[in-house]
Order: sequence, then structure tokens, then C-alpha cells
Amino acid sequence: MATIALHTASALALFIVFRKRWAGLIKSAAGSLTGRHNAESSVFWRLVVATIPVAILGFVFEKNLRVLFSKPLASAIFLTLNGCILFTVEKISHSKSVSEKVAEEDKHITQSISVKSAIAIGFGQSLALFAGISRFGISMSAGLLRGLSHSTASDFAFLLALPVIAGASLYKLPDLFLPENTHLLGPILVGSIVSFICTYASISFLVRWFKTRTLYPFAIYCLVVGLFSILRFAG
Repeated sequence: MATIALHTASALALFIVFRKRWAGLIKSAAGSLTGRHNAESSVFWRLVVATIPVAILGFVFEKNLRVLFSKPLASAIFLTLNGCILFTVEKISHSKSVSEKVAEEDKHITQSISVKSAIAIGFGQSLALFAGISRFGISMSAGLLRGLSHSTASDFAFLLALPVIAGASLYKLPDLFLPENTHLLGPILVGSIVSFICTYASISFLVRWFKTRTLYPFAIYCLVVGLFSILRFAG
């Protein structure tokens, strides 16, 4: 139950950080329904396309995956795998020429992300259904593999995280208020406040970080913690 509240708080933080962006996206998407298409409406509908794979796969497999990852060893293994993915994608991404990277940086997100790329990123994000796989990290990695810059890939990954996290949280939110859970509301509220603050601070930092930096530090963190956890829980 606590996870639902923590994810709801994280979704709220995501929305607040990108509130102006989302306001523009929603307004433009509404306008596109009457034939007034622009760059922001294109981004909105690409986000919708990218959300579909994880929504379907999550609905079908969520229960089975929850049972599988009730064991910490499984989560530790996938955390290590997550680090390997991030590290490998960075190596592949850096094999691009400098001219390609600079040209990509000059493009707007709407020019950079095709419908095919949105679908690929959406399926990439579906890997986050496995505990230990970072939703943001895997989405950004999928974007990098599609040839996006770090800035564009992180921008789209942050925007994509909101509908997925918010949708899953709102779907299960009523469970928090069942009679058997009322005694947990106090601790859950405190945890949600902490989650909101940490998410807000982290996103604000990462938005600036990926303007000029890479996923390498996060890959190393996942590898170190993942391997340590495997050793800890393997016995």
C-alpha cells in the first residue's frame, strides 16, 4: 500500500516540475482535435503512443511480476542488469561522431522523436516492470539507442514517466482507504511527503545534469549496489 502513495507523490512532483510544459502539451493536444496541429501536440500524441506498450504489458503481467520480485535476489539481479544496460548504451552512444551529437542537440524534441522512436521507447520503458530496472534510465537508454541526444532523451523520458506512474497510482489509490489500511495512513503520509521532496529535488538536478553529462555514474551505482545485493541475498 505504501508503494502506491509514494508513486502518487512522485507523480505529483513530476507534474509540478514540468507543469508549464504539460499545460502547453494538453492545450495543444486539445487544439489538434479540431485540426490545429503544432509541435507540442505532436509531442503529446507521441507520449500517448509511447505509453500504450507499458500500459498493456503492465496490466497483463503486473501480478505475476509482483510475485516474482517478492524475493530480493531477483531485484538485485535486475538492478545489476540495469547497470550493464546503462553502461553499454553509453558506450554505443559515444561511438557517434561529434558532428552527429552537435546536430542532434540543435534539434527540438518534436523533430527528433518519430512515431517509431516513441514506440521503441515505450517498449523499452516496459522493462521497468521488472523490479531493479530504472524506469527513467531504461527509457532514456532506449532514446539514446534511437539516436537522440542525452538532453532530448532525458526530456522525453521525464515527460513519459508521468502518465505511466500517475495512471498506475490512480488505478490502485482507492485501496489505500480500505478499512484495514486506515492505521497506516499516518506513516504513509510522512513517507509520501519525503518521496515528493526527494523526487522534486532529484528531477530538478537531473534535468540540468543531462544537458552536459551522461548515465555512467548511475550505471556504476547500479552495478556496485546490485552486485553487493546479489552477494548479500544469494546465500
